[in-house]
Amino acid sequence: MISPALTDVLGKWLDHQRALSGAADNTLKAYQTDVLGFLSFMTQHHGGAQGLAPIAKIGVRDMRSWMAHERGRGVGARSLARSLSAVKSFYRWLAEREGFEPTAVLSTRSPKFQKKLPRPLAEDAATAMIETVELQAREPWVAARDSAVVTLLYGCGLRISEALGLKGADAPLPAVLRITGKGDKERIVPVIDAARDAVDAYLRMCPYPKEPGEPLFRAVRGGPLSPRVIQKVMAQTRMQLGLPATATPHAMRHSFATHLLAAGGDLRAIQELLGHASLSTTQAYTAVDAARLMEVYDKAHPKA
Repeated sequence: MISPALTDVLGKWLDHQRALSGAADNTLKAYQTDVLGFLSFMTQHHGGAQGLAPIAKIGVRDMRSWMAHERGRGVGARSLARSLSAVKSFYRWLAEREGFEPTAVLSTRSPKFQKKLPRPLAEDAATAMIETVELQAREPWVAARDSAVVTLLYGCGLRISEALGLKGADAPLPAVLRITGKGDKERIVPVIDAARDAVDAYLRMCPYPKEPGEPLFRAVRGGPLSPRVIQKVMAQTRMQLGLPATATPHAMRHSFATHLLAAGGDLRAIQELLGHASLSTTQAYTAVDAARLMEVYDKAHPKA
């Protein structure tokens, strides 16, 4: 059992993360799950309630035991690295607050794993996805809705949550949208004509009135549209087109970034359009398009 005092400081740390870094709710829930899992293991490992005093004395062997336990129950290297990162962040904050030495925790090495590269669609496949997704629905307005959502994902690089978070007040879509993404980070996203036209076509056919405070994209019964609906219709479409299982809503956002880069887009500008906090996140797309970059290098460098 975790002591009330430790539960209290965990809550304060989560509040600190929310206030200091603007962490999103889903991120905070993941942090809480990771740290609670760690503390629960230590409770069982030491056979007693883990208050502030015992938790401050965790050593290298304890950390090795926890990591071995996690791997033993099938936790992958990537997930374990994420959990360890959350635990370290919590301990760093707690050590400063309580005045103990956290070296045993902070010096624990993260398991190595190969970073996954984004898996975008080819340009013709992305176009085919948009054109074919509307053929999956029987109701014309539903077909127009699905097409509009997927066009926004690819045309504006939106996350599925961001597209479905648009309200009636956002339409008709302006030349640029103010999107609030992860960590409440706001960014400006240009809206291409194809996306604006697709949303206009959907609104003309939608049987539900456009209400400023209500979701722009409606479910069949008029409620908010679930991401699962778009995921399902894209799964049907990729099967029809013979595309891989990686052709998901998020792959349309990946495709947006990769195709911009291939067309000569500036990496820093693409970072802003995607709403990435770090340029290193955006730089993953350079690995995807390495062949094009080498071609540019060969043609442009004086000594190539």
